[in-house]
Amino acid sequence: MSIKVYTATSPAKLLLVDDHPMIRRGLADLLGFENNISVVAEANHGEEALAYLANHSVDLIVLDNNMPVMNGLETLKKIRERETEGKVLLFTVSDNSKDVKDALQLGVDGYLLKDMEPEDIIKDIHKILRDELVISPSLAPILAQAMRKPAKSADNFDLTEREQQVLQMIAEGLSNKMIGNKLGIAESTVKVHVKHILGKVGLRTRVEAAVWAVQQHQK
Repeated sequence: MSIKVYTATSPAKLLLVDDHPMIRRGLADLLGFENNISVVAEANHGEEALAYLANHSVDLIVLDNNMPVMNGLETLKKIRERETEGKVLLFTVSDNSKDVKDALQLGVDGYLLKDMEPEDIIKDIHKILRDELVISPSLAPILAQAMRKPAKSADNFDLTEREQQVLQMIAEGLSNKMIGNKLGIAESTVKVHVKHILGKVGLRTRVEAAVWAVQQHQK
């Protein structure tokens, strides 16, 4: 599957889900300067978002976590259960380790904190639309604590040389497509390598693998 390219005539469609109208409006105004991004709908909470997604498709769902009726994590779980198309970015004030861990286990595509600079928010939204990992830098130590840490180092997991190359590129935030291009192999082959890596190391998601790989490099 190739990475979709968004243009002014075919922009990425975003759904903003936050119970604070000022937050939604501020983010929508910020994104309004990007000609290849279009905020097509807003929702006050998860139930409203799910109702919209039942009849419409979007490219990215930007979710707050602390919302009434249905919070961000509950909404993310429902989105994954229903296999709804579109990436999911948790955009929240919560740096609680349990929230981070739960989001990772549910397969969130990115986790950003609301105290980021506006230009960094825009940059990271573009990254996630390019199928890159998106994580607030300040979350690195929290992610490390939240993850299940394998006791062994990367060298002791019997990773092949190719798997170690793929793991390093995951840590650098490259998508499967980008990894394939760099290594000269098919994207489907990269996916097989990623599956093997996660199985050998005992992790569930690419985000966990990326953070763990960084930890190994720092030892």
